[in-house]
Amino acid sequence: MNIMIVDDDRRIAELLSLYLRKEGYDTKEVYSGKVAIETFPVYAPHLVLLDLMLPEADGYQVCREIRRMSMVPVIFLSAKGETFDKVLGLELGADDYIVKPFEPKELVARVKAVLRRYEHKTTGDKVVVYPNLSIDGDNLTVIYHGKPLELPPKEFELLYYLASHPGRPFSRDQLLNTCWGYEYAGDTRTVDVHVKRLREKMRHEDSFSIKTVWGMGYRFEVV
Repeated sequence: MNIMIVDDDRRIAELLSLYLRKEGYDTKEVYSGKVAIETFPVYAPHLVLLDLMLPEADGYQVCREIRRMSMVPVIFLSAKGETFDKVLGLELGADDYIVKPFEPKELVARVKAVLRRYEHKTTGDKVVVYPNLSIDGDNLTVIYHGKPLELPPKEFELLYYLASHPGRPFSRDQLLNTCWGYEYAGDTRTVDVHVKRLREKMRHEDSFSIKTVWGMGYRFEVV
């Protein structure tokens, strides 16, 4: 698998590249946001490690451009550890957010976890269908009111899981463990962010909805 490392600190990029290559990944190091945007469609990585503070275009801009082209996993790397920065990164479609400084071995483990979850999603063979909604777990596509609904990997997995269990309430911890995996080091607010984004994209009056179960989490409710 190809991994694009975007960081203006060449020492960090080279160190990460070394660790990832030892694990059998092919890597490409990029040192500016502008070059990252230009390189992405050519290199076609399976995952992007993306620093926030970059010259020419910051990580947020790069992530937006990537999401216009692809749903491949993106992991943010940043010295900014505030909740606001993490939430913003997740809202832009990132799959994970790692705060600097970090141990390279931990990052490699997080990369493997994200890629495992992404690969697992691609092996599904079921289609979940409701009026005006079709979710294809094999082809990773969603048709909503007759039109394709583009969703980042985590939003797709969350919607697919909830819709596959209509009426069943899930706690935030259950959803986090199922859709992000036990290796994920984030907190339950990640689930809230993704549910909010799904609701914003599915604004029609439908016979189904993602309902909040107060004091617990969420359920996919069908009227």
